[in-house]
Amino acid sequence: MDETLKRYRESIDNIDAALVFMLAERFKVTQAVGRYKAEHKLPPADPGREDSQIARLRQLALDAHLDPDFTEKFLRFIIDEVIRHHERLREG
Repeated sequence: MDETLKRYRESIDNIDAALVFMLAERFKVTQAVGRYKAEHKLPPADPGREDSQIARLRQLALDAHLDPDFTEKFLRFIIDEVIRHHERLREG
């Protein structure tokens, strides 16, 4: 394999590792939020918060020259997974 391609792939691998660790950290925090919501009998989903987060991240995507539709799909996937976790915690 040529060295340039190897360096690009190493950078991609490092970025992928950072993304996985960032997602893990995010889910640790959202698990704490889910426990808090369950203890205080709050609903697992917060559509207003979700809408504002999507709008905020779509703007960040535009600022970063990233497709905002892709960013929204990615965030929606994460939000849906968080809500599933919160629902499980609420069910006990």
